[in-house]
Amino acid sequence: MAKSRQSRRAPGERFDRAYYERFYLNSRTAVTSRTEMRARARLITAFVDHIGLPVRRVLDAGCGIGLLRASLKRNWPRVDYVGLETSEFLCTRYGWQRGSLTNWRASEAFDLVICYDVLQYLDDRDAARALANLGRLCRGVLYTTALTTQDWQRNCDQSRTDQDVYLRSGDWYRQRLRRSFRPVGAGLWLRRGAPLITWELEVA
Repeated sequence: MAKSRQSRRAPGERFDRAYYERFYLNSRTAVTSRTEMRARARLITAFVDHIGLPVRRVLDAGCGIGLLRASLKRNWPRVDYVGLETSEFLCTRYGWQRGSLTNWRASEAFDLVICYDVLQYLDDRDAARALANLGRLCRGVLYTTALTTQDWQRNCDQSRTDQDVYLRSGDWYRQRLRRSFRPVGAGLWLRRGAPLITWELEVA
């Protein structure tokens, strides 16, 4: 069951310059760092390369200021990278595609889909719709994380983390993700039916 701290402002109003200045652009208050995000990109690309998935198309859903883009492009220089955002500020500044993961469609599925720290900003209904849409948009590997109730209580730095979110259990997400994906661990999931082989002890 979600514990809501969510504001009633529309996403286009909420995710404005002030939001990104606080949580991403100001090093004194930022929730993450470029070093951390480069390490995250190495984790994703190393697994994808290890499993032998050819990557031509990448969707970064809720890409923010694009902290993963440079590392992904460094590993796959010719990849078609699509950044998706609801924020008018970000789309104007960085040229991302504007849309919501709840209903955004593409003409072709993506080999790799990344959805990092997005789902906790959606209520239960929209988060469920977004998770189902990830199954339609991804044909290979999904990397996803979201702030959970346990993370808020035990793991995150509450002074830097946005509390204006919907907190749910990890099992709430896992139950819905398993409809389209198989868990591998470390936030990585394999699309069911994809011709990708994992060894037994590699799977979570």
